[in-house]
Amino acid sequence: MGCLCTSESIDINGIRYNVRDLLGEGGFSCVELVEQASTRKKFALKRIKCHSLDDEKIASNEISFSKKLRHANIIELIDSCIKGSADTVVNSTSEAFLVLPYFKRGTLHDYLALKSVSKTYLDVRDIIRIFYDICQAVKYMHNFTPEPVAHRDLKTGNVCLTDNMDPILMDLGSCAPAKVQICGSRDAQRLQDIAAERCSMTYRAPELFQVESYCVIDQRSDIWSLGCLLYALLYYKSPYDCVYERGDSVNLAVISGNVHFPEETAFAKELHDLILFMLQVNPAERPFIEDVIEKIDEFKRHLDTSI
Repeated sequence: MGCLCTSESIDINGIRYNVRDLLGEGGFSCVELVEQASTRKKFALKRIKCHSLDDEKIASNEISFSKKLRHANIIELIDSCIKGSADTVVNSTSEAFLVLPYFKRGTLHDYLALKSVSKTYLDVRDIIRIFYDICQAVKYMHNFTPEPVAHRDLKTGNVCLTDNMDPILMDLGSCAPAKVQICGSRDAQRLQDIAAERCSMTYRAPELFQVESYCVIDQRSDIWSLGCLLYALLYYKSPYDCVYERGDSVNLAVISGNVHFPEETAFAKELHDLILFMLQVNPAERPFIEDVIEKIDEFKRHLDTSI
């Protein structure tokens, strides 16, 4: 999907925004830098093109989750609307608009890419602080009432960084009720297709690659993604990015559970152990977010006593 980032102006619920630049685009949406006409304040505008009622439902779902998930480390939805109607008329489309804060530092993925070029690791204390705050946002989602929520696409590209280097979890388009009961092959195939479409391959949990016909998928699919994200904080990429770049099967690598760490490393074995703690192939053996946070607290105490 292409976005025209010229001198376009967009009205959202009576407020005028002028498009200034294209910040990024994916398969379903694009994000533009916009400026509020009256205040000149900058925002990020996410635009989602809807070609069907199903697309519109998915966009509405993202807006709904963005409105109700309120946490210091989850992106704030400032305003939103859907224009047009993606009904049964041929070539009929609608477009969803989400006004979000603009983070000039960009994403954690951007930041790590720069670090990899300079070949300098993040300080271990910064790694723990960033990861801990991400885990707090995930804990909030996993314990949300009346129904726990799973993000289902946790990755460095879905974490923005504030000027103070605080992580802000974004892109709630893949969010769903945390617990899903799979009853039969049709249910399994449906969830597998959704995961293939909306969950990034190199951060995707094994149970979402090959969904069993009779099972329960829960929030621990996010814990696998967190393990990949922590690995990326250490070594710039998910442990399965290299598999993808070689052209090998990510599916097979993930299901095998093999995780390779660099032989020469600046990091303690305890951090590798924490990653492996989360990357359990069997979701029933994988920890919940509270267990992960407890391990981080232990590691933080160890760091404090080693000064």
